[in-house]
Amino acid sequence: MTRKINHIGIAVKSLETALPLYRDVFGMTFEGTEEVAEQKVRVAFLAIGESRIELLEPTSADSPVAKFLEKNGEGIHHLAYQVEDLERALEQLKADGVRLIDEKPRRGAHNSLIAFLHPKATGGVLTELCQAADH
Repeated sequence: MTRKINHIGIAVKSLETALPLYRDVFGMTFEGTEEVAEQKVRVAFLAIGESRIELLEPTSADSPVAKFLEKNGEGIHHLAYQVEDLERALEQLKADGVRLIDEKPRRGAHNSLIAFLHPKATGGVLTELCQAADH
């Protein structure tokens, strides 16, 4: 079902403050920023090997990432896996009894399709499944 780790999401208070560490100190390739209005976040992607780091900055105090930061502080927010067919993957997971946050795909950054699995079903790790927009 999963093809690779697509990205690791890291919640940050400020993209401008966090970017230099990943881009300049760690030498990752900065791919740009994007606002994902539905998720109430601004994201910055940085490439590392075949995967990416996604920095998530809340754009609203009521966004899920703002609530995460308030509760946990900055740090790893989620792990995202690439899948070929997100709808089919969700159907299979549901049939296997895996608790889903999203039963249907929704739009994420780069116009990809995304869906989250509940951390209680994935060993405490908020897990995202992604299907590339060009699929």
